[in-house]
Amino acid sequence: MLNTPFQLTTDAIQTETQRFDVRYTCDSDNSSPEIRWQSPPDETEAFALIMDDPDAPQGTFFHWVVYSIPPQVRHLPAGIPPQEVLPHGIRQGLNTARKLGYFGPCPPPDDPPHRYRITLYALKGHIELPGKMSGEELRRRIQEHVIAQTQAVGLYARQHRRAG
Repeated sequence: MLNTPFQLTTDAIQTETQRFDVRYTCDSDNSSPEIRWQSPPDETEAFALIMDDPDAPQGTFFHWVVYSIPPQVRHLPAGIPPQEVLPHGIRQGLNTARKLGYFGPCPPPDDPPHRYRITLYALKGHIELPGKMSGEELRRRIQEHVIAQTQAVGLYARQHRRAG
């Protein structure tokens, strides 16, 4: 039997083009995408997910911070509301806009395409994580507990809107 690698899939990123689906951006619904994953390491005790834009003009912009995901969970549905505590004790942190939950891609018009990275971390060991964490803080606190990670990257650019 073949070992399947730890892998993340999402309906937000079109497989053929690597383009981020406009439905999940500020130009449309701006709701969170569906995320699925499979084959984490057996010793995984929790998951954390961070979506960021390393190409933002002022430095990395954190779009979504989700943590305390139990090891048996393998799916985040689309359209998660902006609330701190979700079913199964899952928590959402603050994005760089200082808002709770998901903030979709919204690069400046006419910028070249930005990369939107959705990274899922498999964690081992007990980690006490407070509510409303930022992406930077979550990354720092889980750093020594990461046993595996998987990532999907999508590209998104906005067209200039001409006054008319």
